[in-house]
Amino acid sequence: MKISVIVPVFNEANNIKPLLIEIVAALQAAEAFEIIFVDDGSTDESLVTLEQAMLTTSTLRVITHKHSCGQSTAIHAGVKAANYPFIATLDGDGQNDPADIPRLYKLLVENQTSMPNLGMIAGWRNDRHDSAWRLFSSKIANTVRAFLLGDHTPDTGCGLKVFYRAVFLELPYFNHMHRFLPALVIRAGGQVLSEPVNHRARISGKSKYGTLNRLGAGIIDLLGVIWLQQRTKRTEVKEIERR
Repeated sequence: MKISVIVPVFNEANNIKPLLIEIVAALQAAEAFEIIFVDDGSTDESLVTLEQAMLTTSTLRVITHKHSCGQSTAIHAGVKAANYPFIATLDGDGQNDPADIPRLYKLLVENQTSMPNLGMIAGWRNDRHDSAWRLFSSKIANTVRAFLLGDHTPDTGCGLKVFYRAVFLELPYFNHMHRFLPALVIRAGGQVLSEPVNHRARISGKSKYGTLNRLGAGIIDLLGVIWLQQRTKRTEVKEIERR
């Protein structure tokens, strides 16, 4: 396994060190790995904490944004900078469990024979540790999105995903695209499997997303992805060999 782990962070100073330790422990058996934290213009001590961690963790790389550009831009920057063909993404709040990464990677690789177009394993937080309102609003959003986009993904908002770097870089980039990655992969002709993963309660810090700001942007983005789906044309391409 040669894999790059991308972790976008915005004001998550207290969660960085514990999460980094967990990621390193989870990937000890990997042939090669790197951990790329993308600091999205944090205003707390996140960047200082990351710079200090670089002194003791050789596999850690740090990318920083001068201004906050959002989670999708942070993930996109990390994937572009990655050195390995497989990518794992994790939220920076510590609620995703890095121990799930090897299992999701194994599923992606081992299912290639039966699903040659498989491009992504999406984490599914089927036992979430969030507030009742957050659980309710997410369930409604996932149900509406799955119905309109037909991506058959029960939890597209889960930050834990494993996929091919090449597949991701072929997707159209736009703000908030991380919420629609399964649908975008399917639009490009790929397949996506959802797999239950561990989910933990947030220990430190606070969520950067509220119901209203997610709703407003989500409706616009959903309409945009529907538009992309309707404008997509796929065909089988074959080059004629010279005789």
